[in-house]
Amino acid sequence: MSDLSRRRFLITAAGTAAGAVWLSACGGKKPETTSAPAASGASDSEVKGATLGFIALTDCAPLIIAKEKGFFAKHGMPDVKVVKQTSWAATRDNLELGSDGGGIDGAHILSPMPLLLTAGTITKSNQPLPMVTLARLNLQGQGFSVSKDFLANKLTIDNRAGLEAAVAAAAEKGKKFKAAVTFPGGNHDLWMRYWLSANGIDPNKTADLVVVPPPQMVANMQTGTMDTFCVGEPWNQRLVNKKLGYTAAQTGEFWKLHPEKAFSMRADWAEKNPKATQALLQGVLEAQMWCDDPANLDEMCAILAKDKYIKANVKDIRPRLAGDVDYGDGRVVKNSPFKMRFWEDSASFPYKSHDQWFVVEDIRWGYLPASTDIDALVNKVNRADLWKEAAKAIGQEKAIPASDSRGKETFFDGVVFDPENPKGYLDGLKIKALA
Repeated sequence: MSDLSRRRFLITAAGTAAGAVWLSACGGKKPETTSAPAASGASDSEVKGATLGFIALTDCAPLIIAKEKGFFAKHGMPDVKVVKQTSWAATRDNLELGSDGGGIDGAHILSPMPLLLTAGTITKSNQPLPMVTLARLNLQGQGFSVSKDFLANKLTIDNRAGLEAAVAAAAEKGKKFKAAVTFPGGNHDLWMRYWLSANGIDPNKTADLVVVPPPQMVANMQTGTMDTFCVGEPWNQRLVNKKLGYTAAQTGEFWKLHPEKAFSMRADWAEKNPKATQALLQGVLEAQMWCDDPANLDEMCAILAKDKYIKANVKDIRPRLAGDVDYGDGRVVKNSPFKMRFWEDSASFPYKSHDQWFVVEDIRWGYLPASTDIDALVNKVNRADLWKEAAKAIGQEKAIPASDSRGKETFFDGVVFDPENPKGYLDGLKIKALA
């Protein structure tokens, strides 16, 4: 084992199969944009398009806007296709196929998925599918939702007594507290597991975690399939609008300004098409700045609401993007500090320290083997260097952070993740299920 103080928490090869359980926002300060010309070389990029997948969530906005508002075309990629995926499992499967096989080349994706794909622990063949993460698409803007059956429990991010009572109520009915997440080892799975375990609930023993695609969350809550779920918007808002449940907490309350989705490509595509990769990335960054401009909120919501994208009412989409949150239990907040960010607060930059946390948590819950070399996996997948090149090309050099690490991160329960000592963080967690 290498020097832990230098972030070498070696716990071997990332390609080993896991012995695992298988289980945004417009608003704020307007960014200063530059009317930069197309990036150097963009007009003679290797290809003029790529096929990108997305899930019906508001945090897919940068990819949709880059297509709809011409940012991809501006950088020499007029033939980009954005294709709706039915689930994160479908995104995985189509990435394995690649566009040559009828699938996709890249995607709006859960941030841990490129790491898990590269490690080969979630592919159908259990063989590595190298991926590169080019940008973070957004910060925070998700939610923990609960059935209206638990309104009396007044669940919040840290109401331990209320959560314990909810779990006990389920047990009295002869069942476990059922919690829905969007993909094993993905963002929402990790958020849910952390929330439960920090409140003394073992997600592997006392709760029953099930996987449900984001657009199906509300329907499943309506039929009584689950007690709680963690998902992106607009599905938490729709649950409240339909009076089927309430939001216990926004995920920003769990971890302020936490990383959410990523823009990731198959590594072989990026290696074969470096100019096109830069063109795509530059288009996405400009779209993120557009999305964070309050003047564009209504237009963005109208675009996202279309059937070919989210297929939802603007009244489900707009409020939380604006920071207006009706929790559905009497709490109402205006201009919430936990609303989604697309560009502000370095939302787009893919901090390596965040990917370290995702790897450590996937080790914690058995989705990655304990032998995983955290730094090696993160450095293979995270291409912050390409992000910096793109930022310079569009006149946003000042947006480049001073470090690839955002430093120590503090969660709602007071636990601190120090990227300089991931083993210390993991050792200090009371509830875990290492493979």
